[in-house]
Formats: sequence, structure tokens, C-alpha cells
Amino acid sequence: MNIKTMLTLFNIGNGNNIFQSVNDKAVLCCYYITTYFCIYFVKMKVTDHIKEAKDTVVSFEILPPLKGKTIESIYNHLDPLMEFDPAFINVTYHRSEQVFKKKADGTFEKVEVRKRPGTVGICAAIMNHYKIDAVPHLICGGFNLQETENALIDLAFLGIDNVLVLRGDAAKNETLFEPEKNGHAYALDLLKQTVNLNNGIYLEEDIRDGYKTKFCIGVAGYPEKHFEAPNMESDLRYLKLKVDAGADYVTTQMFFDNKKYFEFVKKCREAGIEIPIIPGLKPITSKKQLSVLPRTFHVDIPTELSNEILKCKTDADVEIVGTEWLLAQSNELKKAGVPVLHYYTLGKPHVIANVVKELV
Repeated sequence: MNIKTMLTLFNIGNGNNIFQSVNDKAVLCCYYITTYFCIYFVKMKVTDHIKEAKDTVVSFEILPPLKGKTIESIYNHLDPLMEFDPAFINVTYHRSEQVFKKKADGTFEKVEVRKRPGTVGICAAIMNHYKIDAVPHLICGGFNLQETENALIDLAFLGIDNVLVLRGDAAKNETLFEPEKNGHAYALDLLKQTVNLNNGIYLEEDIRDGYKTKFCIGVAGYPEKHFEAPNMESDLRYLKLKVDAGADYVTTQMFFDNKKYFEFVKKCREAGIEIPIIPGLKPITSKKQLSVLPRTFHVDIPTELSNEILKCKTDADVEIVGTEWLLAQSNELKKAGVPVLHYYTLGKPHVIANVVKELV
């Protein structure tokens, strides 16, 4: 039933109004409109989106805005992408950073700041504003066990039933990842805590018959292996441990050579990993990224792509090359029947829009 149909209920049959008062109309109108919008947005798990889709769906990933910005910056970022009916939106989480600030007496004090707060609130806002499922990232870095449990409880209260659990990066002032005191050192342990809540098991042992959350849990996969893993076989063993512990799906690190994704999926299946594996995709839009992306994300850039980018005179030219490459990647993956094309938008929603609207 659409809105127009609902409104015709107020004047039916020989032009006579069947309602006796304005209040009658208002009450019924509220009832039908509320029902309409509840039906319009039925919250789903990522795995349900995949099961019910008749074709490859798309999803997008965004960063929380820097502290001091408003939610409007998120809406402005996502508005151009809404016409593509994304199945869900991922929102990253960023750990706090430690900076040194000079005091009045000339000495310095170490201050902890979180430059991109708001992941939980942004997810709730997206679901309310767009009527689309949101997937918050949950990380080990910067959280102890109690803070993690409280974050999961907040998500459950808000009706957010999807999470992507990650270890997260080392702090900028650390060479190696260091867990928070009484926090998780590995994504596997964070996953297990989330699964425990799904089973009604809380940190406080005296909680009996605790509410069982309903989280659909995603984990990360690395087609070119995690940079800290000694080899791909070792990396896959740890991924299999996550699957055995209760992971529901995998989202991959970005890659620029589809062969690496297909080979990764093949090796996962051979290792007994049968859950959906969602490819993560990102455009290259500047020459600087030829060095930044391999250094930051430990990914290779194919020779053919890098050669074409090096021929470009401006970043506007690079953006054209990157868009064409991403479109070719996307169409090949879609033809192969991947469940989702997951795009890391990272400040370039117009590039992603130009790709998605041309998908075959």
C-alpha cells in the first residue's frame, strides 16, 4: 500500500466521508503511515541480504567525520550514492591517538584524543535517515573488555545487529600493535566476546539469563595476506579459526588484481571456509596513492595500472584511469557472481557513483 492509496481511505464510496471527526482521520492516518514505514525498512543481517538477493548487490564504506564536523557531512557524502539502493553501509572505527601539547610553563603533556568519534551514533543516524542497514566496525585497539561489552550493548539497544570485528591498526606512536590494558590483542578474541553476547554470556558471571544479542559478525580477509602473517597458509589458518568461532562472512582488504581475489576465495574454500567472501574495492585517484596504498595497506598495484597512472599529467587524469580500472574490476567480479561489491568510498563518492551506474 502506498501513501496515495492510504489517503484515499479517507474519502470512499459515493464521495461520502466515513470518518466522523478530524481526530478519527488523524489516528488512522498515523497508524497506516507508521505501518508503511515499518514495512518499508525491515532491518536485515548482511548474510540475509546476500541470501535474498537475486543478483550482486552493492555496499559502501565511509569514515566518521573529523571531530567538529556534523552529521550533515555524512549525508552529503552518501546522498549521491543512495540511488543505487545499497544493501548496507559500513562505518569505520578509529582508535584514539596520543599527542603532546605544550603547557603554559613550557613543558609538554601527553593527551589522548579521538579525532574521528561517533561510529555508533552515525550508524543509528544512517538507519534512521536512509532506512538502510548500517555495519559499525568494532576494533580491539583503545578498548578494554568492559568498554567493548558496553559498546555492543549500545548497538543492540539501537537495533544494530551487524558488526565487523577487527583488531585495528597500531597507534601512530607505536611500531607494533599494543592492546589496551585488559583489552583484546587479536580480532579472534573480540569475535569470541561478541559471540558470547549472542549466547547471553556477559563479563559479569552473576548475570543469569542475560539477553542474547543477534549480531551478524563479519571479519576481515586479505587476498594478499595480512602483512604480519609469515605466509598465506598461516593467514588462512587464523581466518579459519574465526569462522569456526562464529564469523558469518568475510570482507576483504582492497585489491587491484581480481586474480588475487579469485585465488584467495579458492584457497579459502580448500581450507573449509564456506561463508560469503565480499570483495573490497577502492579507486585510485592520485599519483601519490601509487606509494601510499602499498605502504599503508600492503597491497600490490598491477604494472598495467601503475604504468597508465604514470602517464597522467594531472590527478584529474588519474581519476579517469582509476575509474575505468575499478569499473572493469567490478564488472568482472559481478560476472563471476560475487555476493556483494563493497566500495571503500573514502571521500570520493562521485567516483564510486560513476562506476556503479555503469555496471553491466
